[in-house]
Amino acid sequence: MSFSDVFKSNFLENVTSVSLFDMFLAIVLAFGLGIFIFLVYKKTYSGVMYSASFGTTLVALTMITTVVILAVTSNVVLSLGMVGALSIVRFRTAIKEPLDIAFLFWSIAVGIVLAAGMIPLAVVGSVIIGIILLVFVNRKSYKNPYIVVIRCDGHDSETKAKAYLEGQTERCVVKSKSAQKGFVELNLEVRLKDDNTDFVNTLSNMEGVNSAVLVSYNGDYMA
Repeated sequence: MSFSDVFKSNFLENVTSVSLFDMFLAIVLAFGLGIFIFLVYKKTYSGVMYSASFGTTLVALTMITTVVILAVTSNVVLSLGMVGALSIVRFRTAIKEPLDIAFLFWSIAVGIVLAAGMIPLAVVGSVIIGIILLVFVNRKSYKNPYIVVIRCDGHDSETKAKAYLEGQTERCVVKSKSAQKGFVELNLEVRLKDDNTDFVNTLSNMEGVNSAVLVSYNGDYMA
């Protein structure tokens, strides 16, 4: 084949450029690994609202990437056209969880590697990545930050409540304070010593304390 033959495109010749067995094997493997990525995503999700559509997107993205790369690797002209076509595509969907970006790149990478014929790399790499995510993302710690919201009626009750809270937690830092006549609201970030939260009950029953609320906190939102 000469250099000029590379840039000749014939529709009927392209029909057999990728064998049926290669297509079937690549798509089935892409579907299987896409399901694996989806299950890992579902197991490790820790956001506010789980999106089933995003999990389905991971499966579809793996398969679509595989099909696209199969086509690109079989025809140089098609690869040049594909680059031009994809360069005008713009996605405006906001990614709320940083970990979601990793899953998107994981799906795309698996599709590319499978279409390139590196099946062991795609399978073994996905298994290793999945295990690492399951171990590190699902690792729960009682030292995760929490926010305690205290509403009390004055300075004295505020001081007593804060002193009690400091004795019951490993770390206690005031994040914000709102004061009005006869009313004080404190937002404190705390780190628990263990998983026992009974101190909130005692705190709410202290003299001068109107209410005490404990909520989980990840730095971005409270849930």
